[in-house]
Amino acid sequence: MKLSKTLITAGALASAASLLAACGQGQVGQSGGSGGTSNTANSKKLALVPGVQAEPFYISMQCAAQDEAKKLGYDLTTQAPQMFDAAMQTTIVNALGSNPPAALLVTPTDDKAMLAPIQQVKNRGTKIVEVDTSLQDKSVAVSSISSDNTEGGKMAAQTLAKLAGGKSGSVLILDTIAGTSTTAARAKGFEDELKNSPNLKSAGIQFTQNEPDQAAAKVTAALASTPDLIGIFATNLNTGEGAATGLRNAGKIGQVNLIGFDASPSEVDGLRKGEYQGLIAQDPASIGVQGVDQAVASLEGKPVTRNLTANLHSITKADMDANSQYFYKQKC
Repeated sequence: MKLSKTLITAGALASAASLLAACGQGQVGQSGGSGGTSNTANSKKLALVPGVQAEPFYISMQCAAQDEAKKLGYDLTTQAPQMFDAAMQTTIVNALGSNPPAALLVTPTDDKAMLAPIQQVKNRGTKIVEVDTSLQDKSVAVSSISSDNTEGGKMAAQTLAKLAGGKSGSVLILDTIAGTSTTAARAKGFEDELKNSPNLKSAGIQFTQNEPDQAAAKVTAALASTPDLIGIFATNLNTGEGAATGLRNAGKIGQVNLIGFDASPSEVDGLRKGEYQGLIAQDPASIGVQGVDQAVASLEGKPVTRNLTANLHSITKADMDANSQYFYKQKC
């Protein structure tokens, strides 16, 4: 994506101010007075720009990050785009240039397109910490915290193989948007691990643009074109919810094993109802806490770990109550 400097306008600032996350605390970098302030004046200010508004994964991350920042004597504000979209996120990140925080925790929505705007904020003296996703360019962030997404994909394939119980069939993989590092790793890990189950074969990867209705449509098409469809792996919350809708509309709930990634309230409810047969839960709260810890360590001249991973958990209906601590939040 070619990024234009014209995004840095008063209109962009106004747009960014309106895109507050579900439980955010105001405009990122906002100060009591008018106009921009220096990074020195914002030495205790942290900003979080996650992937999308009102998604339980990012809300869980934000809640934990806010609590950790407060505990360490810092103030964290959050803004998120209305969609998991590089152009929308670019507007928010560009707006930080006039009032840069001491550190920016960011979930790059595109591993290439978000390089320029994030680099511009870094050039103003802001420390960059990547949470959940990362840029291809590893020189920008001081630390990256995410789940081991490749391992999560493998875990999903292992869970599906157990649920299939030796039955043969095809498996559809629903990814989000090309260029999203986390979901791409999940899809690859799943496909690689699926090769260890000779009774299961991949029906390919379909992209949903992170839209539930597109995921539902992909499932409808796959059911028509692939009579032996035995399983679906949805690489994130939106694709999982859309896949469940597609199966429900076709009357195939329970007949095709659906493995979702994440543990949003709707997915957990779906697991309890039998719409999902398995979920791979991340630990977004841990990602938020570690993100703040690494940002503060960098600001205070303490040792920083370049790459950190959060644990993953395979959950089925049989053990979901014992794993309820991994269910995501809807509000702080």
